[in-house]
Amino acid sequence: MTEGEREVRQSAGARAAAGTLTWRHLYSLATERLGSDIEARRIVERTSGREGADWLLTLDEPVPTRAVPFFDDMVERRAAGEPLQYVLRRWGFRTLDLLVDERVLIPRPETEVVVEVAIRELRRIDSPQPLVVDLGTGSGAIALSIAAEAPTAHVWATDASEDALAVASANLAGIGAAAVRVRTACGRWFEALPAALRGQFDLVVSNPPYIAEGEVLPSEVVDWEPRTALVAGPAGTEAVADVVTGAVSWLAPGGAAVVEIAPHQADDAMALARAAGFADADVRPDLNGRARVLVARR
Repeated sequence: MTEGEREVRQSAGARAAAGTLTWRHLYSLATERLGSDIEARRIVERTSGREGADWLLTLDEPVPTRAVPFFDDMVERRAAGEPLQYVLRRWGFRTLDLLVDERVLIPRPETEVVVEVAIRELRRIDSPQPLVVDLGTGSGAIALSIAAEAPTAHVWATDASEDALAVASANLAGIGAAAVRVRTACGRWFEALPAALRGQFDLVVSNPPYIAEGEVLPSEVVDWEPRTALVAGPAGTEAVADVVTGAVSWLAPGGAAVVEIAPHQADDAMALARAAGFADADVRPDLNGRARVLVARR
């Protein structure tokens, strides 16, 4: 922190104590520090606990003194390169507001498409109480979205990381009554599941690691997000292969595997599905028209 920035922080604290610092002032300070009015707004909204129209209506209200250190900490962390989602400790995903921190991947729009495809598959299967497993659940974004949006689905959320499952469990508490239809289990892919459920699942869904070793990624991703949730191995398709190959014996007849992939892996993913025994496999696009979601039906 420069001397000038320290003086600004001290001045903000003094003005808050005097009752003359407003949320509009904090917004201006954050915008200047970060060079992004959007990120500044998200941080001020998080600090104030108010969003949207409510935030706009309170811009000229005084800032409580106790709020200034919280605001300062978030601005400095973001200025140091920490992803905004981790700075805020929360992020929206479809209908959910999720706890997100360094223990899990940041939920992305591409994965929202995975959920959309998965729910369409559940409608096609039309089981009265479909059984679903989300492998490598991370924050629980996929599993909890399916539980919230498919009101009769019973969902297993698994992860090899106990830290990730702790985040998913915290998010589980935030989905209300749907939480009773979700179970979490620790273990690598299908190893986390009771053997008695083999052949019973209507849907296997996953956003597995699909980055190849040596692949260049933005520093904000490499420096902050968990490597084990990103990098699959030398080829990048190792985890996709594990999920697709294992899904065949865990799916009920007519069930489907829905797996997020990298766009350049589309042909390899369909080949993996055919080799595993799926007669019907294709790849659906994401919101930008890129190949993103493998759908393999048993």
